[in-house]
Amino acid sequence: MDPHLLRTFVTVARLASFSEAARTLGYTQSAVSQHIAALEQDLGAPLLTRRPVAPTPAGDRLLEHAGPLLLRLDAARADVTRIVAAPDQGLTLAATATALAPAVVAALPPAGVTVRVLPRDEVPAAVATGSADLALADGLVAPSDPLRLPDVAPLTAYGVAEEPVCVLLPATHPLARRPGLRLADLADARWLDAPDAGLPLARLRAVNGGHGFRPALRYEGTDVRTLTALAAAGHGLTLLPRTAAGTAPGAVAVPVTAPRLVHRVELLYAGPPRGAAATFANALGGRA
Repeated sequence: MDPHLLRTFVTVARLASFSEAARTLGYTQSAVSQHIAALEQDLGAPLLTRRPVAPTPAGDRLLEHAGPLLLRLDAARADVTRIVAAPDQGLTLAATATALAPAVVAALPPAGVTVRVLPRDEVPAAVATGSADLALADGLVAPSDPLRLPDVAPLTAYGVAEEPVCVLLPATHPLARRPGLRLADLADARWLDAPDAGLPLARLRAVNGGHGFRPALRYEGTDVRTLTALAAAGHGLTLLPRTAAGTAPGAVAVPVTAPRLVHRVELLYAGPPRGAAATFANALGGRA
């Protein structure tokens, strides 16, 4: 399939409009229509209904493939460019909010750094496509286990930090004075759903057999301080690495005693880091 036609199809499907897709892509509406018609002819199936504009069943299936395919193409282009380009003197770091632990921040070079805090699912793609030199991904795993990262491109991943996790409770909560808590005992509590600021509830359900941890409030942002303020105000519990949970005013961080879980941070890169990226990777023990 021609990737230009595929990109046009994805854009039309996302915007549900041929005219909006034309404006976004810088094409004429006639050219967009021709792209879709050529792709449909190539695949031998209608991909979009016209009024309203929406994917057909075949179009829905193609959309499932299109994202990873286009991401891989962007990653391949970035990989080749990275090989032939001169080393950049600056550093662009993509990271999840909870991956920026104090030790990580302390290792950053003193100048020339751009830190991009992204939603958890976007971090590997940022380094794969070259919009970031390095990335820091994180997650909840058993001690010494690697993270399960999406297969967006051939990336190198090294663990650079592990620390215990804590449940963040309001200071007045009945369980705030406990020395430790079992996650299974909190499955029916009120929780905050904050997939990009805290540790995702889906992972808690997974370690609890797929049950419990229903959200009372959803926070769609990447600011950990906002998340801890919501927890301190009693809007729900949240799970955070110890260093992030231990400094929240009005809240108490109680360690998780079972199951045995840690917050793990991994350094990601595509191709050997150079320049400032290599210096930072070496400071974190990333074996660059």
